[in-house]
Amino acid sequence: MLIRMSEAAPLDPEDRKIITLARSARARNGVAEGAAVRDETGRTYVAGTVSLPSLQLSAVRTAVAMAVASGAKSLEAAAVVTDAETVPEEDRAAVRELGGEGTPVLLAGPDGGLRTTVQA
Repeated sequence: MLIRMSEAAPLDPEDRKIITLARSARARNGVAEGAAVRDETGRTYVAGTVSLPSLQLSAVRTAVAMAVASGAKSLEAAAVVTDAETVPEEDRAAVRELGGEGTPVLLAGPDGGLRTTVQA
């Protein structure tokens, strides 16, 4: 399900926080994407794209992996800052597997502006 900004409620401060963290990760590491996820306890996990010869991971999948490795049982939300216009199914699947089908994935541009929200 796609929720356009004009249909959405004002952005929750906690959602704004994970967009800001994702944007910071992207800028700090000079990578294509930055992502952040928030677990069921409110902890956040921040990551950038991993691009090694032997390992390729999107920022979202890296952030989900960090959450799992740290003991998270569920996700409340995910955010990705990217030039891309959509959230790939593989990223949505990773969020869905830990957070469930209704988990929001916030897609923001490099300026941090929310473009859209999709459900995992």
